[in-house]
Amino acid sequence: MSKQTLVLLYGGRSAEREVSVLSAESLIRAINYDHYLVKTYFITQKGDFVKTQEFSSLPKDDDKLMTNETVDLAKVIKPSDIYEENAVVFPVLHGPMGEDGSIQGFLEVLRMPYVGTNILSSSVAMDKITTKHVLESAGVPQVAYTVYIEGQDLENSIRETLDKLKFPIFVKPANMGSSVGISKAEDEKSLRDAIALALKYDSRILIEQGVVAREIEVGLLGNSDVKTTEAGEVIKDVAFYDYKAKYIDNKITMAIPAHIDGEVMTKMRQYAEAAFRAIGGCGLSRCDFFLTEDGSIYLNELNTMPGFTQWSMYPLLWENMGLSYSDLIEELVRLAQEMYDKRESHLI
Repeated sequence: MSKQTLVLLYGGRSAEREVSVLSAESLIRAINYDHYLVKTYFITQKGDFVKTQEFSSLPKDDDKLMTNETVDLAKVIKPSDIYEENAVVFPVLHGPMGEDGSIQGFLEVLRMPYVGTNILSSSVAMDKITTKHVLESAGVPQVAYTVYIEGQDLENSIRETLDKLKFPIFVKPANMGSSVGISKAEDEKSLRDAIALALKYDSRILIEQGVVAREIEVGLLGNSDVKTTEAGEVIKDVAFYDYKAKYIDNKITMAIPAHIDGEVMTKMRQYAEAAFRAIGGCGLSRCDFFLTEDGSIYLNELNTMPGFTQWSMYPLLWENMGLSYSDLIEELVRLAQEMYDKRESHLI
C-alpha cells in the first residue's frame, strides 16, 4: 500500500513561531510512518517558504527541524511549490498568518486539503473581539469586557473600563494567542502600560474582567459530527499563566480529567460544542473555560490550532478518551479530506 503524503507547515511570521516549531517537533515523532510520508516546509519570520526535511520513518533523536537560527536560504521555494496532488497539509501554525484564515485561504486556492478550521471560522476565532460578539449571540457565557481600537479616544476607553470593570483586569491583543502580549493590570497605571504593550501586537485590544477561577479546557474533534472530550484542568505553579510559564519554564501540570462536578463537566462540553458550531468550526479546536468558586462558567477562548507539544493539553485530552496521539493525527487527516471533498462538491 502506497503512503499518503502529509505536508507539514511550521514556523510562520507571528510571535508564536517558536510554539509552532515545538509542536512540529512533537508531531514528526508521533506520526504513523507506515501510512504517511512527511514533507516539512518551514515558513521564516520574514515569510519565506523553505523546503526542509522529508521523513519516511521515525526521525532520530538528534534530528531537528529548521528554525530561523538554522535556516538555509538556498532552499527557499515559491509558496505554491508545496503543492502535491493527493497530499494533505497540516498547518501547525499558531497566531496571525497561520491561524487567522490567511494560510487556509492560500491552501484552498491551491486546492489542497488541510487540517483544521476553514477560512471563516479561523478568522473569527482568531479575533477575540469578534469571537465575543458571535458567542454572545449563541448564548455562551463570558466575562465582562470592553474594547479599545487604536485611533479611538484612549481616555474615553479608560473611563469606560474603570466604570464597567474592577481590578484585576486583563488586557489582550485581539489577534494573538499563547498568552503573547497579555498583561494583568492591578491599577490604572498598569492598565495603561498593558494597553501600550498589547498595541505592539495588534491595533484591536480586548480588556477583560479578571476573575479568580480554575482554568478548564475541552477538546473538540469533528466536522458535522462533533465530539468533545472530558474536561482537563491547567494547574499553575505561577500566579499568571503567561507565555514563558507555558512554553519555556513549563510551570504547569494538568489534571485529566478535571476534578469537577459532573453537571459542570456536561455544561462545559455543551457550551464548547455550541461555541464551535457558532463559529462554523470543523476539524479541531480547544475550548478554554474559567470556573469560579461560586460555580460560574465563562468561556475564555476558542483555539482553532491548539498546541501539539509534548506538554499540550489537546492531544492529552484525546488520549484520556482512548484516542492515541498517532490515531488523533490520522483522524485529523481524514477530517481534512472529508471537508475538502465537501467544499469541492459545493462548487457547482
